[in-house]
Amino acid sequence: MRREDDHRERRPQVLAEPPADPARLRLRLLATTDLHAEILPYDYHADRPAPGLGLATTATLIAEARAEATNTLLFDNGDLLQGTPMGDLWAQRAPDGVHPLIAAMKALGYDAATVGNHDFDYGLDHLDRTLADATWPVVSSNAVLTLGAEPAADRTLLPPAAILDREMIDEAGQPHRLRIGVLGLLPPQVPVWNRAVLGDRLQVRDIAEAAAGHLAALRAEGCDLVVALCHSGIGAPEAQPEQEDAALPVAALEGIDAVVTGHSHLVFPAPGFPPRPGADATLGRLAGKPAVMAGARGSHLGVIDLLLARDAQGWRVAEAQVEARPVRRAGSPVQACPKLTALAAPAHAETLRHIRRPIGHSTVRIASHFALVAPTASLSLVAEAQAAHLAEHMAGSPLAGLPILSAAAPFKAGGRAGPAHYSDVPAGPLALRHAVDLYIYPNLIAAVRLTGAQIAEWLERAASLFARIEPGGADQPLLDPEMPSYGFDPIQGLSFSIDLARPARYDAHGRIVRPEARRILDLRWQDRPLDPAQPFAVATNSYRAASCSRQFGPLPTWIGTEPIRDILSRHIARTSPLAPEVPRFWRFRPMPGTTAIFETAPAPAEPPPFLELTRLPSSPAGFSRFRLAL
Repeated sequence: MRREDDHRERRPQVLAEPPADPARLRLRLLATTDLHAEILPYDYHADRPAPGLGLATTATLIAEARAEATNTLLFDNGDLLQGTPMGDLWAQRAPDGVHPLIAAMKALGYDAATVGNHDFDYGLDHLDRTLADATWPVVSSNAVLTLGAEPAADRTLLPPAAILDREMIDEAGQPHRLRIGVLGLLPPQVPVWNRAVLGDRLQVRDIAEAAAGHLAALRAEGCDLVVALCHSGIGAPEAQPEQEDAALPVAALEGIDAVVTGHSHLVFPAPGFPPRPGADATLGRLAGKPAVMAGARGSHLGVIDLLLARDAQGWRVAEAQVEARPVRRAGSPVQACPKLTALAAPAHAETLRHIRRPIGHSTVRIASHFALVAPTASLSLVAEAQAAHLAEHMAGSPLAGLPILSAAAPFKAGGRAGPAHYSDVPAGPLALRHAVDLYIYPNLIAAVRLTGAQIAEWLERAASLFARIEPGGADQPLLDPEMPSYGFDPIQGLSFSIDLARPARYDAHGRIVRPEARRILDLRWQDRPLDPAQPFAVATNSYRAASCSRQFGPLPTWIGTEPIRDILSRHIARTSPLAPEVPRFWRFRPMPGTTAIFETAPAPAEPPPFLELTRLPSSPAGFSRFRLAL
């Protein structure tokens, strides 16, 4: 257990006997989540300002929220260090000095934080080095170096919990000493997702189990209030093994008073939040407890207002109000905090020099605007770079000599991240930022040995991106909103069609829900039906290669040492000027008289000529909308 400003064991503070009239105290909890290395309102991929982004913008809301309340605490809920070229630069080159995100948080006076899954993307050494400069408790209750028989016996990577000793002022102006316990939790899939950089150094206990174990210790030490920093989404209400979205089971634990949730980049409470049993998206309650999720990249500030009343049993939550405050007001974002803007200026300048390095030239615009409805150059270019690298480096591996295929997914394809979240590389000179725009993650190159039968399963899972379409129906939603675009990674080097009249075999979490369902038809290699027993080397990324073991069991795997972005940059330099010819290797099975609707960027590139599209009025969120004739 970590106690602020004191690493020695201390006995729990004994509160004074309550007065005849119970004291009432208002405490405001403020929270950021999923900042993804976004300090300034700047889009490094497009190399232009991006009002409404970044911690510097959220800092303005933080200052306002603090000014409105007597007692406040500020938390961060993880996924802090990865997500922009600035984060990549500090991980790859390790410039001297404090990490710019840590410096910004120090300036804002955070009270406690936890880590998210993407904070492990650069490995444990970078994480340890970065967090060494944090002057606030950074906790993780379920990131474990050695698992014990129970949570209390685990040897955790970070302190499993913290106790904040704070003086608070009640409504009568009287001071009280409160002890606030803080838990930190992250998805149990982290050791799989980041196996390439973590190896066997980290294990993660299931979220609800770890929370329950360490919660008991906090209560035993006399905490008046316990807050769960839960870097996990809002999913099923009951605890399940290896549950990724476990905020509801955590909230249901007796002794949890408030929950900060995240990971899924949604806003809660909010109109239109996907319905969940046990979740009240109007009042901001999970299992009856106040809870907030503050979007991503500084888009919102989570605010939980608690009215605490003290009786003979101690302090309890009498009332709560919850909101996720947006940085945009009446369509315009608040101004970024000048102090944080100045503080981040040197790191910003260094990042700009880095991303502006020239790497090549393109004769055409390369964008991901239509990557969810047809093959596009944005994915074909990545797939080609991966396959070429694999051909040069696979000798001596278990995959040597196998035919090479290549899978690539559209990481930037709108969705929850909004209408600006697309890859869009203009024709003309290319810089490093354009390669980063096409491949935003620091994943390493990898390959797995798959048979034709396993490849068919891979593609069935990818095809879960699409909703079932009723033949003859008009203007049906094309995409399943629960499925992230990165789950759609078609394999180039094959050809196939997708029958949208059939239901998906897998759900959005990769679980088989309809064993009899098959959407992938006419799967061919070199113009012949794919032999289910034929082995292939499938180029992909380290994240996807590791997760294959969850779908297929142990597989012969090759993990490279280079990030795919570096490989892509060299491929662009080697093949410039780019004039990509995109093979139409996948298509939807024709459905005469049937139409579907999809959304894309506000000013999309020219669509593939073979698509029958009708442009429709834009969505309220700013996406352009198209009708697709199937």
